Order: sequence, then C-alpha cells, then structure tokens
Amino acid sequence: MKQFATKLMTASVPNGCVGVFFLGQAGFVLKTPVGKLIAVDPYLSDCCERYFGFKRLMPHILGADEVIFDYLVASHAHFDHFDPDSVPTLLGNRKTEFIGALDTAAECERLGIKEKTRFIAVGDKVSLGDVTLTAVRCDHGADTPHAIGLLFEIAGKRIYMMGDTAYRPDWLKAEKLKGVDLLILPINGAFGNLNEEQAAKVVKALEPKRAIPCHYWNFAEHFGNPYAFMEQMKQLCPDIPYTLMRQGEGMLI
Repeated sequence: MKQFATKLMTASVPNGCVGVFFLGQAGFVLKTPVGKLIAVDPYLSDCCERYFGFKRLMPHILGADEVIFDYLVASHAHFDHFDPDSVPTLLGNRKTEFIGALDTAAECERLGIKEKTRFIAVGDKVSLGDVTLTAVRCDHGADTPHAIGLLFEIAGKRIYMMGDTAYRPDWLKAEKLKGVDLLILPINGAFGNLNEEQAAKVVKALEPKRAIPCHYWNFAEHFGNPYAFMEQMKQLCPDIPYTLMRQGEGMLI
C-alpha cells in the first residue's frame, strides 16, 4: 500500500492540469499543480462487510494513515463514500479539512468529529484554497435526499463527479455541466445508480471531453460491467473519449 501513497505524494502535475487517481469503487484523489491533494469518497476499509455483509473484492491500495490530504470530500453518508473506519484517521491531524453532504453531519457527530468540517447542500459553492467546489443535485433515492454531485474547478479545468445518482435526463440541461473536461459517473445500475446504458446516455447529453466510469467490481452486490459501458459508448457516442481506470492508476486532465 505504501507504493500508492508514495505515488500520490511524488506525482508532478504541470500548470494547467489536474492529476486524477482512481482508488476503486467511487473513490478518487485529485492533485493540483501546486500539490494540493483532495480525496473524494475514499473507501479504504472493510467496514461495509462488517455492517452489511458486502465483502470487498478489490484490494486495499491505501491506508488511512499513509497520506495527509488537504481536503476530504464526501458526496453522501453511505459507508462506501463516507468510510467511518477511515474518516477519523484521515482527519486525525491538524491539516485535513472535511467537506461533506448534509447527511454526513450526523456521522461526524457520531464519530466525535467537530473541527474543520463544512457541510454543503445543492447550490452551495465553497473555496478549497485555489479550488472551487459546487454541490450539484443528484437523485440517489428518497432514502438519501442530501446526496450531491460535485463540480470541481481546478487550474482552469472542470471535473464533474456525478456521485451516486439515477438517470434524470431532465437534469442534464444545465449549461455548467456541459462540456466539462472530465465526467466521472457510476455504471452499476443498482441502489439508485445509473446502469451502463444510462451512463452512456448521460455522456452523450453532456458531451464531456473525457468520461470515466466508476462504482463497479468492489462488491459483488453492486454489479457494474465496464465492457457493457464500452459497448454502449460505441453505439451512442463513439466520438467522445473515455478511460477505464485501473485501481491505483493516475492520469492528467
């Protein structure tokens, strides 16, 4: 696991670019040209097996105590996005700030986390140093009304992480979401999330410069077939580039 931590800390990001690293499930790390590290929805433990019986199938590549992030962002309070076994360690320093959807406030209180926390709702725009984060609406079902998508503006680039969301084509008309430099979206088609065909339809509607699918293979119960996504992309929007990221892989946007 130390190898990936070293990769995050030593990777060089040129001006005008953003480093994007895939943790598995829906977790990513964004790195800015000045070296700021932003962890988004990292699932680093096995807590979902203990709480719900969902066994991790993808290997651990990062320990919660191996990297001190500048910011930790959670799109909602489900434990594969807000990992209660890892969050206290990730925030157990004087540096990392936490920004989460409103439903993560109760989890922070349960864990005794009170300092350096901000909670955001749809439409909120917050500054993370030289990064701007806007909370975007998503539909993760009636049981998760506070879940949000995340629109990052970093080094002149726009990265839109849809978060866990169902297919809402009527919500894809917002100009701020069109033509982003990178679109990250789920493809597992369960628990209120886009399936492979719906994800490709979203890509077609938003016309990002590149798309990355996520939310597959970490749990057997979550489904998700990247090959099916590839086939749908070929049919629906063959001219839009996409990348299937290997766990631990990084790329520049």
